[in-house]
Amino acid sequence: MKFSPVDSLRKLKEYDDSRPGFKGEHWLALGAGAALLMASRRSPSTLKRTMGSALGSALLLRAATGRQGLGKSLTGALRYLPVGKRSWRSV
Repeated sequence: MKFSPVDSLRKLKEYDDSRPGFKGEHWLALGAGAALLMASRRSPSTLKRTMGSALGSALLLRAATGRQGLGKSLTGALRYLPVGKRSWRSV
Protein backbone atom coordinates (compact mmCIF):
# COMPACT_ATOMS: atom_id res chain seq x y z
CA MET A 1 0.00 0.00 0.00
CA LYS A 2 1.38 3.39 -1.00
CA PHE A 3 1.42 6.29 1.41
CA SER A 4 -0.09 9.42 -0.08
CA PRO A 5 0.22 12.66 1.90
CA VAL A 6 -2.63 14.20 -0.11
CA ASP A 7 -5.00 11.35 0.81
CA SER A 8 -3.95 11.59 4.45
CA LEU A 9 -4.62 15.32 4.54
CA ARG A 10 -7.97 14.79 2.84
CA LYS A 11 -8.97 12.17 5.43
CA LEU A 12 -7.84 14.46 8.25
CA LYS A 13 -9.93 17.34 6.81
CA GLU A 14 -12.98 15.07 6.46
CA TYR A 15 -12.59 13.94 10.07
CA ASP A 16 -12.20 17.51 11.28
CA ASP A 17 -15.28 18.67 9.37
CA SER A 18 -17.40 15.81 10.71
CA ARG A 19 -16.58 16.20 14.39
CA PRO A 20 -18.40 18.69 16.61
CA GLY A 21 -16.34 21.67 17.70
CA PHE A 22 -15.94 22.57 21.34
CA LYS A 23 -16.24 25.94 22.99
CA GLY A 24 -12.96 27.85 22.98
CA GLU A 25 -11.25 25.63 20.41
CA HIS A 26 -9.99 28.65 18.48
CA TRP A 27 -8.49 30.18 21.62
CA LEU A 28 -6.59 26.94 22.27
CA ALA A 29 -5.25 26.95 18.70
CA LEU A 30 -4.24 30.61 19.10
CA GLY A 31 -2.37 29.92 22.34
CA ALA A 32 -0.66 26.81 20.99
CA GLY A 33 0.40 28.63 17.82
CA ALA A 34 1.80 31.60 19.72
CA ALA A 35 3.62 29.31 22.17
CA LEU A 36 5.12 27.27 19.35
CA LEU A 37 6.29 30.41 17.54
CA MET A 38 7.94 31.76 20.68
CA ALA A 39 9.53 28.43 21.64
CA SER A 40 10.92 27.77 18.18
CA ARG A 41 12.66 31.17 18.04
CA ARG A 42 15.06 30.11 20.78
CA SER A 43 16.30 26.96 19.05
CA PRO A 44 19.82 27.05 17.59
CA SER A 45 18.72 24.64 14.84
CA THR A 46 17.56 26.24 11.61
CA LEU A 47 15.31 23.26 10.88
CA LYS A 48 13.55 23.52 14.26
CA ARG A 49 13.06 27.27 13.85
CA THR A 50 11.63 26.80 10.35
CA MET A 51 9.32 23.93 11.31
CA GLY A 52 8.20 25.68 14.50
CA SER A 53 7.43 28.85 12.57
CA ALA A 54 5.49 26.94 9.92
CA LEU A 55 3.45 24.91 12.42
CA GLY A 56 2.87 27.92 14.70
CA SER A 57 1.70 29.99 11.75
CA ALA A 58 -0.61 27.18 10.64
CA LEU A 59 -2.17 27.06 14.11
CA LEU A 60 -2.63 30.84 14.12
CA LEU A 61 -4.29 30.61 10.72
CA ARG A 62 -6.52 27.81 12.00
CA ALA A 63 -7.49 29.94 14.98
CA ALA A 64 -8.42 32.84 12.74
CA THR A 65 -10.24 30.99 9.98
CA GLY A 66 -11.53 27.70 11.43
CA ARG A 67 -15.19 26.77 11.74
CA GLN A 68 -15.50 28.72 14.98
CA GLY A 69 -12.48 30.89 14.33
CA LEU A 70 -11.63 34.26 15.78
CA GLY A 71 -12.61 36.00 12.55
CA LYS A 72 -16.20 34.90 13.06
CA SER A 73 -16.13 35.88 16.73
CA LEU A 74 -14.67 39.32 16.10
CA THR A 75 -17.12 40.42 13.42
CA GLY A 76 -19.72 41.21 16.07
CA ALA A 77 -17.22 43.23 18.10
CA LEU A 78 -15.99 45.19 15.09
CA ARG A 79 -19.21 47.16 14.80
CA TYR A 80 -18.17 49.08 17.93
CA LEU A 81 -14.86 50.16 16.40
CA PRO A 82 -14.36 53.11 14.01
CA VAL A 83 -13.66 50.72 11.12
CA GLY A 84 -16.67 48.57 12.02
CA LYS A 85 -18.91 50.06 9.36
CA ARG A 86 -16.94 48.22 6.68
CA SER A 87 -16.57 44.49 6.40
CA TRP A 88 -13.08 43.57 7.60
CA ARG A 89 -12.88 40.73 5.07
CA SER A 90 -13.17 43.12 2.12
CA VAL A 91 -10.11 45.11 3.19
